[in-house]
Amino acid sequence: MDTTFEDIRLRPIGVVRNTIKQPFLIASESGLTMREGLVPTIEEVRKTDETISEVVLNRDLADLLEGIDEYSHIKILYWAHGVPREGRALKKVHPMGNPDYPLVGLFSTCSPARPNPILTTIVRLIGRDGTTLHVTGLDAIDGSPVLDIKPHVREFHPADDLRIPDWMEKIQSRIKENKTKD
Repeated sequence: MDTTFEDIRLRPIGVVRNTIKQPFLIASESGLTMREGLVPTIEEVRKTDETISEVVLNRDLADLLEGIDEYSHIKILYWAHGVPREGRALKKVHPMGNPDYPLVGLFSTCSPARPNPILTTIVRLIGRDGTTLHVTGLDAIDGSPVLDIKPHVREFHPADDLRIPDWMEKIQSRIKENKTKD
């Protein structure tokens, strides 16, 4: 099967507006690093659960939002515009930029450093004003171009027999541990 395609052009449908001005993880040709230490990074990620972000869509797309209010959670696909070109060339990274975790292939991580830095986050939909969605849990930085929005339906994302590597279990445990400290 031929896997070469012509370039794909995407048109952003909107933009993220929030108080997150810098990415939590920095991708460069030397690898992936945390902007701050592990605990401050986890704390910043945790704060996104409470921070209200706005997803401001182009006005001509208002009709596409009809019915979205009936969902509690939606999926936001956005372009990680804060990842420099050299960061998109990485092949292997330490998850979360932490050298305590193994060096693994990029596609086995949730790293923002990707050949096509398309990121996705499931967020809680708090409300809607016209073409502006108010959400919590969005870890995109301010100004991120929004590529698509989809409703989150649990049954479309089954978790039965879900398997993840030990290092990912450790990351998840650290995040949960930090959440329960409040």
